[in-house]
Amino acid sequence: MDDPTRSPDALPHGTPSATRKSLQLGRRLVHAANGTVIASAYALLFTHEQVVHLFGTIACLVYVADRIRIGYPELLRRVPRVNTALFRAEEQMKESAMTPYAIAIFLTLLTFPKVAALVAIYTLALADPLSAVVGITWGRRRLAPDKTLEGSLAFFAATVSVVVAVLLCTGVAAPGTITLVALPIGLVAAAFELLPLRIDDNLTIPLFVGFTTWIVCAAAGVGL
Repeated sequence: MDDPTRSPDALPHGTPSATRKSLQLGRRLVHAANGTVIASAYALLFTHEQVVHLFGTIACLVYVADRIRIGYPELLRRVPRVNTALFRAEEQMKESAMTPYAIAIFLTLLTFPKVAALVAIYTLALADPLSAVVGITWGRRRLAPDKTLEGSLAFFAATVSVVVAVLLCTGVAAPGTITLVALPIGLVAAAFELLPLRIDDNLTIPLFVGFTTWIVCAAAGVGL
């Protein structure tokens, strides 16, 4: 059995060596594209019932595909560029981030009003990878393990932008009220993202942002 803790030179060809500190732009672009497509399809094309049925099926397929990947690692080694671009060394013998990602989006769709769900999914899709890219590339001021001030500011700015864009496009609140709710949602979400939880943030971020959006909007009298 392959040991993902060995040095990269000792690993079979096509085995990922990336860690959480690796930039992996391809992986992060796929992360952003998946969430953006799902949220946009929900906003423009599907009813709640339709998107739950559709994405429930997709989440099941993602889980099955990930189990096949773990059980038959030699399959992905036949496409080494895909394997090294989309997966990390730590994921070779356990579930990849795509499983909690899919589960979290499905739970978000099930749990929250449509506007809150859109904010949560877009935040996962855009703010999370953006903060990682900014933190890895330009982060200098460390706030927590593997977290920097620059990355947190990027997360905050992206989340505020998502809230403003979603509330404007859905027309559920006046511009002044949108600003009133966007800033605290972004601030609380960025503070939560800093917590050193031992749970995949693909799972925690959309659920926390969804609840935060729901609560803050309710307090401000914004009906979702």
